Amino acid sequence: MFVSSRVLEKEKDHIEGFAPEVAWVTRAGSSELDEPIAIRPTSETVMYPYYAKWIRSHRDLPLKLNQWNSVVRWEFKHPQPFLRTREFLWQEGHTAHLTEKEADEQVMYILELYRRVYEELLAVPVVPGTKTENEKFAGGKYTTSVEGYIPATGRGIQGATSHHLGENFSRMFQISVENPEGTDKPKVFANQTSWGISTRSIGVMVMIHSDNKGLVIPPKVSQFQVVIIPVGVTAKTSKADKENIYESCKSLEKQLKLAGIRTTSDYRDNYSPGWKFSNWELKGLPVRLELGPKDIANGSVLAVRRDNGAKVSIKLSEIETKLPELLDDIQKSLFLAAKKKFDTHRVIVEEWKDFVHVLNQKNVILAPWCGVPECEDNIKKESARKDDGEAFEVDEKAPSMGAKSLCTPFEQPKLKPGQKCVLCDKLAVNYTLFGRSY
Repeated sequence: MFVSSRVLEKEKDHIEGFAPEVAWVTRAGSSELDEPIAIRPTSETVMYPYYAKWIRSHRDLPLKLNQWNSVVRWEFKHPQPFLRTREFLWQEGHTAHLTEKEADEQVMYILELYRRVYEELLAVPVVPGTKTENEKFAGGKYTTSVEGYIPATGRGIQGATSHHLGENFSRMFQISVENPEGTDKPKVFANQTSWGISTRSIGVMVMIHSDNKGLVIPPKVSQFQVVIIPVGVTAKTSKADKENIYESCKSLEKQLKLAGIRTTSDYRDNYSPGWKFSNWELKGLPVRLELGPKDIANGSVLAVRRDNGAKVSIKLSEIETKLPELLDDIQKSLFLAAKKKFDTHRVIVEEWKDFVHVLNQKNVILAPWCGVPECEDNIKKESARKDDGEAFEVDEKAPSMGAKSLCTPFEQPKLKPGQKCVLCDKLAVNYTLFGRSY
């Protein structure tokens, strides 16, 4: 949880990058501490002194550690639940490799896992790419990320990052081994990577899929995929009929659980079926199954989708095959709907006169860019205005008003011969994704 200022400040670029967000402990009870202690903003400088002790030989490489922990970034500007909070839980990994190539491969392997978490589990489309020099991890060689898009606000959001640290930290903390090649370079410093994904992913999923009725949770990550609700039970229903309906629901629940479908039921007598419908819609469960006397007589059940409200009657004899197909269709539909919104709001802009107007239409922009950090700063400054040229009022609770670089996507449009940067007169080196962001 704590790291001394001496250790944290060992890597100059690293501490400079985190300095505005580091929370410091300066007192213990009534006594001033001899040396201020930082509450961990990230774990490189906490873990790497131990890596230097654990790694004795090239045979100890690669060393790969994964951990879940909380970190603190004293974010005053725009605290928002899940998306940007002062303390957050995340998963972070730290690896050490013998060669730069092995570290490169590790960075891309992890980034692909993060892409799959978002796209295959959370049904959230993302754009993988490389961060600019201004936006890369402080003290690292380069940073890759997956970038998402929030349709409701038209803003980009960083989903997860995977960093190549090169030999920078290993030289600082003396993480080295004897060269196994036995060449004129007797000592080899480890090439390191670090990577992380946080509870922000939950916030992104909620903002992209949910609606005015409440949460919408993709089937693959929902705690329960199906809720069974008995219907047709009234004050006039006989005890025998009521027991028959409840027993049918319990039998169906058992059948679905044996089929590997995460199922729950709602037998609360003090709430009406309509209230239960709204309650489970609020919780975002993918499918509601309604089972009543007519359904039992017909040997069927009514399935209601949470994502679009569509209703379909399913034969109980086919439920074990039809219900998984329905869940798969919901998962696919959520992803395709989100992807369509992202694709239609990711616009190529090649001239500055169009940049701010397109940005203000809740779009992120793919623009030719020169790669110069100062130009990136100017883009952010110049884009923080309305279409009529008036500057936005700075709202402390609002996300960034100017367009910052999100990433340089791996999939690139082809630059035209002599293509200029979207803002300055320099030649463009790539297309970079810009947007207002969280």
